Amino acid sequence: MSRSLRRGALAATAIVISIASLSACGAGNNAQTLGVKPDNAAVTVDDVKIQNALVITQPDATVQGPAVVSATVFNNGSTQQTLDAITLPGTRATVVLKPAEGSGPITVPAGGSVVIGGEGNATATIEDGRLAAKNGDAQEVVFKLSQTGDVGLEAFVVPATSYFKDFGPTEIPKPPAASPTATPTATATAGHGAEGDSTASPSGTATPSGDASHSSAGH
Repeated sequence: MSRSLRRGALAATAIVISIASLSACGAGNNAQTLGVKPDNAAVTVDDVKIQNALVITQPDATVQGPAVVSATVFNNGSTQQTLDAITLPGTRATVVLKPAEGSGPITVPAGGSVVIGGEGNATATIEDGRLAAKNGDAQEVVFKLSQTGDVGLEAFVVPATSYFKDFGPTEIPKPPAASPTATPTATATAGHGAEGDSTASPSGTATPSGDASHSSAGH
């Protein structure tokens, strides 16, 4: 093999190794975060990085129920921070935060991360999912942290299916149709009235019997 070909082969090998290393790192990040389809919204502000941000709606578009914000928040600083709020600018939606355990704000440890969404993790619930953007749109989501402040990004809006099934809201079934209790009540009342009329009728019939009896007594 000539020297030029040898150099080309070594360069190609180096590129393959670099790509493989980056792919491994990407897989590791996803494995440690949401474990969902990669290449979702991400942003870095100071020591905070937010990755795989999504707004996940009901799996069935005809079902009314909550939606959720799902993401992983990294804190590369030396001091822990708290996630104090998540807002959806341009909507009237309210996002309720809950830590994985206990109550209070969601804590992002120094040099660590916190996963929002999925079983056993912290949650960010949009109480009225209809106020979130429609599936397929991008919705601005702002994460408010205790030290870094507001960190915003555009998050995809997706239903809780396929890759996102385990990180979406619980489907809430529609309430059963109300039983027609008013109709039997009205029928019962009518029946009671009918009995009253029926009772009155025999009484009226009894009168002639009484007259006949009185006539006999007259004889």
